[in-house]
Amino acid sequence: MTPNPLIGVLFHWLGGLASASFYVPFRGVKRWSWEIYWLTGGIFSWAFAPWFFASIQTNDLLGVLGAAPLPTLLWPIFFGLLWGFGGLTYGLTMRYLGLSLGMAVVLGLCTVFGTLIPPIFEGDFASKLIEPLSGRIVLLGLGITLAGIIVVALAGARKDSALSPEQKRAVVAEFDFRKGIMVAIFSGIMSACFAFGLAAGEPIKQLSAQAGTGPLWTGLPVLCLVMFGGLVTNGLWCLWLIRRNRSAGQWLGRGEGAGAPLLANFLLSALAGITWYFQFFFYTMGESQMGRLGFSSWTLHMASIIIFGTLWGFAFHEWKDAKPAVRNMVWAGVGLLILATIVIGYGNYIAP
Repeated sequence: MTPNPLIGVLFHWLGGLASASFYVPFRGVKRWSWEIYWLTGGIFSWAFAPWFFASIQTNDLLGVLGAAPLPTLLWPIFFGLLWGFGGLTYGLTMRYLGLSLGMAVVLGLCTVFGTLIPPIFEGDFASKLIEPLSGRIVLLGLGITLAGIIVVALAGARKDSALSPEQKRAVVAEFDFRKGIMVAIFSGIMSACFAFGLAAGEPIKQLSAQAGTGPLWTGLPVLCLVMFGGLVTNGLWCLWLIRRNRSAGQWLGRGEGAGAPLLANFLLSALAGITWYFQFFFYTMGESQMGRLGFSSWTLHMASIIIFGTLWGFAFHEWKDAKPAVRNMVWAGVGLLILATIVIGYGNYIAP
């Protein structure tokens, strides 16, 4: 199957839509503490969905993982543990900054680290990104992506600076700019470790292909490992919070969870978790179509998340009190991100 970057871009957009949308169902959860609904959704995201979809879309999943050397199995899990810190604090960023500004800061840092570190680590940065025209075009696309992220972030900062504390909390109940920025920076750096985990799992993808798995699905076994690492990090943190806050009874409608719509809460959390997983489901499909510059998939993924995250921000009226010039500024940033996806897709298309 010959890689098709156009199809790859479309898959990345689907993944970006899933990532930007996963937190929306959580907004409907009632009378559950953060650690309760985060862990509930995480069980579906990090444990159930990866193994379920890998088992039905790949051949001999357990045999493939069993044939991989131990270090090849451990490195994706290790990077998944680090990524777990990013995912954990990503949710906190949404709480403190809102969808638009929070995503811009987190994903800006994540874009740079997740795109450039793998080829630097593998020692082929120059041969892939500097020497060929296709690589330089991809670098241009990365620069345009960062410009778009900066524009969106500046628009968010201007929007927030013009609001009163009461207005800020009307759209983001726990708005705290200083705390949110600190959390967002940490989250962005740690979140990039997901790309490192996927790169470390390349030998597993090759084993899966040898077992007869189609090229669109060979990345799914690696997701099982990386997301297991994320489960460990997030699970331990949530369990510590549950013990400290004595909130376990909320799962049964007790304590502060008395009167909670339990069925709705479980379903909404499950929907959020599976939606979160689907960003990487489509990511691995998109990466399989990007050819030798597949690491540029991370930039496409980040750009699409910010595009759809910004749209959700408008849908939830986070920008309703912003001045027209500020709204035009954020749309300009979205336009730059769309342009970046076109540029990167073209760079992959002409790559030898």
